[in-house]
Amino acid sequence: MKGGEKLELLWYFVAGFFLFNSVPHLVKGITGQTHMTPFKRVSSPVLNVVWAFTNIVLGLYVLGAATGSGGLTLPWNADLSGINLWVFLTGGFAVGAYLASFWSNPKARLPWQKD
Repeated sequence: MKGGEKLELLWYFVAGFFLFNSVPHLVKGITGQTHMTPFKRVSSPVLNVVWAFTNIVLGLYVLGAATGSGGLTLPWNADLSGINLWVFLTGGFAVGAYLASFWSNPKARLPWQKD
C-alpha cells in the first residue's frame, strides 16, 4: 500500500468519526434535550444541533479529501465500497464505542470543561 493510499484511508476513518459523532448531538438537539459538547458539559438543544451540523459538514468535507475531489462530497459519491467502507465504518465504530464508555461516567467532562 502506497503512502497516498494510507492517507486516503485515514481520511475515510476521520470522515466516519465526524459523521457518526453527529448522530447523538442531532438526536438530542431535535428532541429538546441537553447533551455535552466540546463547548459546555451541559449544552442546549440548539447548540447540539449546531454541533451536529458542524460535524456533518466536516465529515462531508473530509470525504471530499478522501476521494481527492475536494470540497463537500456526499456519501454516495465517495467510493464507499470495499476497504474504504470498512475503514469509514471503523471510524464510526471507534467514536461510538469510545463515547459510549465516556458518557457512561456521570462525572464525564473534557479536560478544558470546568462546569
